[in-house]
Amino acid sequence: MMTIDYTNLARLDLNLLVAFDALLTERSVTRAAARIGLGQSAMSYNLARLRQLFGDEILTRGPDGMRPTPRALALKETVRGALVQVQSLILPEKPFDPATTERIFRIGLSDAIEVRLVPGLLAHLCAVAPGMRLRLRSADRVEILEELDADRLDLGIGVFMDGQTHHKRRRLFSERFLCVFNAERVGVAPPVSIDDYVRLPHLLTSSRGDAHGVVDDALEKLGLQRRIVLTTTRFLAVSHILRAAPVIATMPAGIARFIAAPSGLNVSPAPVELPAVTTSLLWHSSYDRDPAHQWLRRTVRDLAEEMVSASNDSIFR
Repeated sequence: MMTIDYTNLARLDLNLLVAFDALLTERSVTRAAARIGLGQSAMSYNLARLRQLFGDEILTRGPDGMRPTPRALALKETVRGALVQVQSLILPEKPFDPATTERIFRIGLSDAIEVRLVPGLLAHLCAVAPGMRLRLRSADRVEILEELDADRLDLGIGVFMDGQTHHKRRRLFSERFLCVFNAERVGVAPPVSIDDYVRLPHLLTSSRGDAHGVVDDALEKLGLQRRIVLTTTRFLAVSHILRAAPVIATMPAGIARFIAAPSGLNVSPAPVELPAVTTSLLWHSSYDRDPAHQWLRRTVRDLAEEMVSASNDSIFR
């Protein structure tokens, strides 16, 4: 068991750890000062003391503003974890009541997830948690990790491949892929054959704008290649494009059904074996025990389960 060095620890101002967290979150002395409620000169003084304490610059100036040093980044999660434990130990935990709570949640997600989950979520919040407000914006699977770590987002909803131990994840649902197209434009009726699939020009939806996806990996294993004529990060633009152009898109089944039905587009199983795509919740461990955060995560999970149960086909696994 580690012993406490009372003599040296008593000489330290533990408020410096609060300043450290704010500085690394905001990466600006001015914004960090405002976040804590200090003057800019006081925060500059705290930064100088932190530099002396850790023997490191902590923040350095770069072309795009203040940048944390490697040493500061290595300390960040340890300091954040310590502050969370101190907060839970000392500050009284207020009872959580969704009917009376006032809270803004910042959520990163794609437009494909937004149109399917958010209408039901917002309707539920208006009914049982009218003081909760949502701030939504796009965030891809790499950017989301940085935004959660910087405390610029509270929650991510989407397809996430990466993450570290302090990134908490909960699976919502998995679904297969479907092809979406205008049968009259492409001259092919469902189901699409592998020959027609490779012959037709493709539209690729990608949250990062990549020109290579899981379809290309699967085709390569068969010695085949498709021709991608357009990539877009906006899933909801796809229906307008497919109605006018003789191209085919391969998308997660839920959004494929969502855009196809009202647009008179056709859907077909992909003629190549593709892995199921899993949509999950992602959040920083510092919010793991936050009652309001826990409530929101349960609410999103329950709404996703209702959406899956209401599906009339086997698009979900």
